[in-house]
Formats: sequence, C-alpha cells, structure tokens
Amino acid sequence: MTAKVTLAMFGSSLVSAYWNGAATYYRGMIRALHRCGFDVTFYEPDAFERQQHRDMPDPSWASVVIYPATSSGLEAVLEQAQAADIIVKASGVGVFDQELEAEVPRLRRASNLTVFWDVDAPATLQRMQADESDAFRAQVPKYDLVLTYGGGPPVVAAYSNFGARCCVPIYNALDPTTHHPVQPDSRFSGALGFLGNRLPDREARVREFFIKPASLLAGKKFLLGGSGWDRDVALTANVDYVGHVYTRDHNAFNCSTLAVLNINRDSMAEVGYSPPTRVFEAAGAGACLICDAWQGLEQFLEPGEEVLSVETGEEVAAVLSDLTPAQAHLMGHRARERLLSEHTYEHRAIEVKRLLVEQLSRRAGPARHDQEVHRAAL
Repeated sequence: MTAKVTLAMFGSSLVSAYWNGAATYYRGMIRALHRCGFDVTFYEPDAFERQQHRDMPDPSWASVVIYPATSSGLEAVLEQAQAADIIVKASGVGVFDQELEAEVPRLRRASNLTVFWDVDAPATLQRMQADESDAFRAQVPKYDLVLTYGGGPPVVAAYSNFGARCCVPIYNALDPTTHHPVQPDSRFSGALGFLGNRLPDREARVREFFIKPASLLAGKKFLLGGSGWDRDVALTANVDYVGHVYTRDHNAFNCSTLAVLNINRDSMAEVGYSPPTRVFEAAGAGACLICDAWQGLEQFLEPGEEVLSVETGEEVAAVLSDLTPAQAHLMGHRARERLLSEHTYEHRAIEVKRLLVEQLSRRAGPARHDQEVHRAAL
C-alpha cells in the first residue's frame, strides 16, 4: 500500500474521554493506523458535554470533525464521508446510532469498504439476541466486515450467526507513548486503586471486588476514581473517592498505589476474551494488576506471573494483605514487558492493515474485471 488509504470513522469521541470508555482504544488504534499509512477522519457528535470535558487537542494523526447532534448535521457528515476508501461505524456513538448503522452500508461502492467496529460486542450481541425486532439485526450482513475490540471465538460465532460476512476481534492494546511508568503522585497514594465510571452492569462487581475488600481491610487506603460513585454509594472511611480522572493523570493514578484493580463489566466477564483498556493502561504503566478472573486472560497476561487473578472480594483482600512492594514491582515489570513484546497498538494496526488491504483487493478485483469487460464491449 503506497498511497494513503482514507478512512472515515463515526465514533463517540476521539478528543474526550468523558463518559467515553472507548477513547483510549480509538486513540491507540488510529494513531497506529496513521503510522501504517492511513489518512483518518474521525466524526464525532457534539453531545453529552464531551466537548466541554476535552482532555486532548485535535491530534496531528487524525482529522476530527465535530458535528451538531441534529439530523442535518448527520446528513452533512455522511455526505462528506462517502468519498473515503473505508467507512467505519463504531458502536455506541450515543446519538443517531440506528440511523448511522443503516446509512453507512448504503455508502458501499465497488471500490470501498464499509465496516462495523463494535467496541462493546458482548452487549450488542446480547441486545440483538434478546430482541428479534432489533433494527441492527438486518444491517449486520450489509457490512463488508465486522471488527470487535474483544470477545474471541464466542463473539465471532455469534456475529456469524447474525449473518456477518467476516468478523475479526481486534483487541485492546498498549500505546507506550501514552501509558508508561511515571513517578508516584501523593494525590493517588494507597494500597489499591480502581478507575472506572459507574455503570449498571459493572456496579455489582465493583461492590464485590472493591468495596467489600475495603471493608475487610480498614487499615489500608483504597482509591476510587471515575464518574458517578458520589451518589447513593456507601463507601467506608478508608476509601478516597477522587471523581473523574482525566487521561493526563491516568499514569500517575496507576503508578501511585501498591496495586491497581481491573473489574470487567458483566457481559464482558461472561463472554471472556475481552480485556478492557484499563488492563493495558495499568500494566503498561508498570502497575501490579489485580484482575477479576475471565476466560482468555492468559492470552494477554499470565496469571500468577504477570497479573493476579481473583474470583471474590475476599481473594482481593487476601492478595493485598500478603503483597509486598517488591513483589508488586516485579509483577508490574513482567506485565509491561509482555505487552511491549506482543500487545501494542502497532501490533494491532499491522493486523488491521493486512485485513483491510486484503478486503479492498477482493472488492477491487471484480470491479476491475467489470471495467475490462465494459471496455472490451465498446
């Protein structure tokens, strides 16, 4: 691929991580794709106060188009995006999702690709399986390709059953230019840190894996970051709630506690093979990671060597009681080395580039044949 391939992507937000857990994934993937020769334009709606809580300027490695969250605003950006070689609809934009899911496949031509990139595949599939009238069920077969940021074999099989032409998981990864070790920050000191917004299908697991251990270890300080935990949540006196943590402070957050806790949402834990961005952020910063157990974890980090896997809140408390700073440092070092060798966004971008170029070549072949037949008939 010598000339740049143009890619238009409709997503929630590239420049704001406010109530937008996919931001780290978008940034890592798009920055790496840019280095692989892609010219990316990211279309995001002006919605949910994300622009008022931006945590980065427009990047040099992508063009960002912020459009009004109106029907006319949507029509304008769809018209603009139709010239791209690859047109991507990401899940969970937040506004006009159903309209985008239907309109993007209509932009399909002989010379381009339309892609649905699911950043929450377990939830999308669960929704479609529960509702036979779900509008997206009819759209799945119309896309050339479905990419997911996790889910492994169960998600591939489920999307295939819904008629996907091709489904490939593209997992979260580490961007070492963004997530790396820094000096500890006293604002975020403690024995255990957890960073995550309050969501309905995560809350019960947060209570089990974070709030319960805090109640069992009254003498240790716990650090809670993320939006929504300041309402109707009974936190013990040893929990320091710091609210929304901007991405510029994520490295400091991950490097300042003895250990960092990852808690998957219910749907991702049930399906497995769905490491969230927090795993790579924390391990990439060299943090000692304690992770709720889920199938496929060893594909990314080796339990007992590079990550501490737990199944109950009592196990979290037991691990913290025995963990020494030297052990935590060694665990974090091993995890970071594993990610750097196998799981960076550079690795993922090479995989995506190969896949997209292959798909474009398949589409272009029949188109060239039709053109040659047409010329021969003249």
